[in-house]
Amino acid sequence: MTTAIITVFVVGYLCIALESLTRINKAGVALFMGIACWVLLLMGAAEYGPVIIEKLVASGLMTEGHAAEALKDCAHYMSTELFHGYIGEVCQTILFLMGAMTVVETVDRHGGFSFVKSALYTPNPKALLWKVCCMTFILSATLDNMTTSIVMVMVLKNLIADKATRMKFAGMVIIAANAGGAFSPIGDVTTIMLWIKGCVSTTGIITGILTPSIICMVIPAIIVTFTLKGRIEAPADGENGGDDRVLFSPFGRNLIFVLGVGGLIFVPFFHNLTGLPPFMGVLLILSLLWIATETIIGICHHGQTEYEKSRVSSIISRIDMSTILFFLGILIAVDAVAATGTLEWLGKWLNDSVGNIYIVNSAVGAFSSVVDNVPLVASAMGMYPIADSAMVAADPTMANYVQDGLFWELLAFCAGTGGSILIVGSAAGVVVMGLEKISFIWYLKNFSLLAIAGYVAGIAWYWFEKTILLGLIFG
Repeated sequence: MTTAIITVFVVGYLCIALESLTRINKAGVALFMGIACWVLLLMGAAEYGPVIIEKLVASGLMTEGHAAEALKDCAHYMSTELFHGYIGEVCQTILFLMGAMTVVETVDRHGGFSFVKSALYTPNPKALLWKVCCMTFILSATLDNMTTSIVMVMVLKNLIADKATRMKFAGMVIIAANAGGAFSPIGDVTTIMLWIKGCVSTTGIITGILTPSIICMVIPAIIVTFTLKGRIEAPADGENGGDDRVLFSPFGRNLIFVLGVGGLIFVPFFHNLTGLPPFMGVLLILSLLWIATETIIGICHHGQTEYEKSRVSSIISRIDMSTILFFLGILIAVDAVAATGTLEWLGKWLNDSVGNIYIVNSAVGAFSSVVDNVPLVASAMGMYPIADSAMVAADPTMANYVQDGLFWELLAFCAGTGGSILIVGSAAGVVVMGLEKISFIWYLKNFSLLAIAGYVAGIAWYWFEKTILLGLIFG
């Protein structure tokens, strides 16, 4: 049965990677793959159930009495308790993403990001490039990479008239957005997954990956700077389209921005203060934003059709549900494969045959430029356990897999930034590709090597920091 599950997973994975050729939406494929894997897993309950239960007892997560009851009907146990445990973790990620996407769309809809354009403009192309890169880097640490890329490309369309120059800036937006999302616990879907799972902490991921992420952005930006000449000419009014979003008064826009973006920044602190899952913090922010927008619309714009359409209840209907369902399908599929023990075996094989976590994670990051990094990170999380003190005492090499260990931090960096190598390797790249009509070949010729340079430099710095620098400091 394991062979059948792996076959379904691999074929589904290939269909997702080849979506541009098959024209079949990856969300549909992911959902079918996830459900099919679980059906096959339950068909093999007699084979997998005893092994899973034995591991739970050995790890202290299940009592001997409960195990005896579960062994009487393995199929029932796996379809209820085991599945409910997996789906509970998956739903935390899904609810977090849905809440965060709604918050960002609400802020954007009401003009909360309008200040970005006025803050960035300068006729000096070199200065503008660094402003755009820094703004993108900062925004993507609090917003998702895709939304940040949309906002920045729309801003660029209103700042730069020349298409060739704007494409260079757009290429750097992709690299900066992915780099900025890598070091923040809420900046990228993969870091969100690692954070919610407990592989990394808020403080650990920021302090561990911030410098490599900055280097990953700075190296390509320095090189691109030397290719920019002349002055930036802004487009004529309406040349590249206008902003059709409903704008509140300046006070209203600022209030929505503070509640939305400031609230997302507060989510990690909410999690640490209350101990509640991060999605509860996001839903709290969404509720406050919802109440604020309803109050403003009710008092100032009651009955005006254009404002009625900007209510949060309307905005929710425009959230990209296909993306949400894609994540759902991928995550439950990976959980099914993990339950077979295949990912655990693969992790042990990688440790025995390769061993070096820098090589393993560098390969994961490079591979993420070809296929989606969500299933890659989900697979890696299934391969390796989060080590505790007992596991480290038994095997010192497991120190790399404790919370905020080298493996998890480097995985967050590589999976987050490796997608910049190809334009189709990240959500940010795909969005920019569509908005600016950038071809795969153009990006390959002009930015792939730059992205590789930043990627390798970031990994090299992380190695130097953890291997050499800390040794010099602490003797």
